[in-house]
Amino acid sequence: MKYWVQELNESALLQGEIGLIIGFLGPEATFTDYAARQLFKEAKRIPFVSIPECMDAASAGEIDAAIVPLENSIEGSVNVTIDYLVHETDLQIVGEAVVPIRQHLLVHRDNIEKWREAELICSHPHALAQCHKFLHKEFKGIPLEHMSSTAAAAKYVQNHPGRNIVAIANSLAAEEYGLVTVEQNVHDYSYNHTVFAVLAKEDHEIFMAPTEESKTSLMITLPSDRAGALHQVLSAFSWRKLNLSKIESRPMKTGLGKYFFIIDINLKMDDVLIPGAIAELEALGCTVKLLGSYSSHKI
Repeated sequence: MKYWVQELNESALLQGEIGLIIGFLGPEATFTDYAARQLFKEAKRIPFVSIPECMDAASAGEIDAAIVPLENSIEGSVNVTIDYLVHETDLQIVGEAVVPIRQHLLVHRDNIEKWREAELICSHPHALAQCHKFLHKEFKGIPLEHMSSTAAAAKYVQNHPGRNIVAIANSLAAEEYGLVTVEQNVHDYSYNHTVFAVLAKEDHEIFMAPTEESKTSLMITLPSDRAGALHQVLSAFSWRKLNLSKIESRPMKTGLGKYFFIIDINLKMDDVLIPGAIAELEALGCTVKLLGSYSSHKI
């Protein structure tokens, strides 16, 4: 891997900014871009048009790390991220950022006077879903168009001044694409946060400042569909007093009724408790894969 900054210092090591090249779900000014800017203030950032393309670039060594959305407090897990992480790449989670989501209505300057008669509302599907109540009340019957990201919607509005289109996006997108915010905080729930995962190859060290909150994520496949199997898995963590913040099932893609489980433990990988739990699960016939042990950053 070729770095474009050669001088190392302790401060930069802690911040993870040693000439890192960070990929993110683009274009510029997505919430993912915002997370990348906050986590790696001095890194070179490269936008990608999709989550798989961003993750593929990290897996191929074209970038040092990929930052992609992992979970939203309203809409739940981003399945494409989880499935691609498990089935398609050799990446690990090396950090996460929890970002508050504030959705605003953005319009082109030429349409400030008539935005209430908008012909189209565009944004990422999750953003539109997060603003469902507002849109149903204020824009009932107006078509909704899905975009690859909230920033892509803002960029679309910028490029089509002749159309009376409203985008749902963040304040960073308004600034980046020269749009006007006509309504702020149009999301339905005040506690709307998205978790963004920092993904890198297992042998590629990414320096991130430690935090008080840490997690270890495991993928677990049960040995067979038998009564009590999941209970045995959970017991391996319970009697060790390992607190689980998440347990989620996803299809194995090998047939109906075949699932794997994603489990998040609220503890960084240690020398005793988590390795002991993994050994117990493997003794029960489970397949266990470490998805990452990392710090959680609140932004």
